[in-house]
Amino acid sequence: MPGTAPDADPGDQPLVVVAGEALIDLIVRADGQIVPIAGGSPFNSVRAIARLGVPASWVGGLSTDRFGRMLEDGLARDGVGRGQVQRSDLPTTLALAELGADGSASYRFYTEATSAPAVLPGPLAGGVPTSARAFLTGSLGLVLEPMASTLEVVAVAVPADRIVMLDPNARPSITRDPDAWRARMARIMARADIVKASTEDLEFLRPGDPVDAVAAWVKAQGPAVVLVTDGSRPVRVLTGEAAELVAAPPVQVVDTVGAGDTFGGAFLACLVHEGVGPAGLADASAVLRAARFAVRASAFVCGRAGADPPTLAELGGWPEA
Repeated sequence: MPGTAPDADPGDQPLVVVAGEALIDLIVRADGQIVPIAGGSPFNSVRAIARLGVPASWVGGLSTDRFGRMLEDGLARDGVGRGQVQRSDLPTTLALAELGADGSASYRFYTEATSAPAVLPGPLAGGVPTSARAFLTGSLGLVLEPMASTLEVVAVAVPADRIVMLDPNARPSITRDPDAWRARMARIMARADIVKASTEDLEFLRPGDPVDAVAAWVKAQGPAVVLVTDGSRPVRVLTGEAAELVAAPPVQVVDTVGAGDTFGGAFLACLVHEGVGPAGLADASAVLRAARFAVRASAFVCGRAGADPPTLAELGGWPEA
């Protein structure tokens, strides 16, 4: 049943906690072939963090069905802590991803009475583990109920000496009440230290306003850092009163599935690795170093099929301070 208490995981001492949905992406190739791939934005982000060697755990709902076991096996292989997973007999949530000629993906979601939304507050009453230095949430995790309300409470209660990162990852097609979603984003932004948003996220957040103006509005809500991604174009990094552009390396794109999720995960992992906390986000050099590392990780994902984040060895190690 939804909300079943998770199995004990006494060895779970994460430095980063990621909360949100895990689902199966059914990738429709140009030849009509349908390939099931483990996915979901927070699921991809936590795997990216763990593959970089930063201890991480995931909070979300998993089914006991075959797809659910596939998702959990993927987390286990990457060494992701699962002590706060909530398991149920509901079927696994699905996303149909149709790839365009440029490798970009459009999504249709199948979420009613499925496992991802079935995240209840009871098992999360203790909040994030005391070992955690950062918390990341967003995407469908802040859309689908009861998960969305549960994770909002967890996010705003994270102690002030730990980083909270928000990735809206807007999904207009499945957001039934856009105004309520926007209000939720604003509430979490008031607590967030970092907001990572695509230009599409910003357009949905404040329709009709110029993207630069929306990014400035997000920054004014309280985050120390705002990261604006725009496909293959440079990432805009807003810190303090400054804005910098960080260009991605050239890459032969296979598809873009998981690229933004990997960017967010790698950015946060780099900060945590360097011991940067909320106060340290005032150091623009540390933020830009993490952003450059993250665009390399994101570009790497674009060069191979599906959401397949790189390891630290594949990226050649951490950037030098």
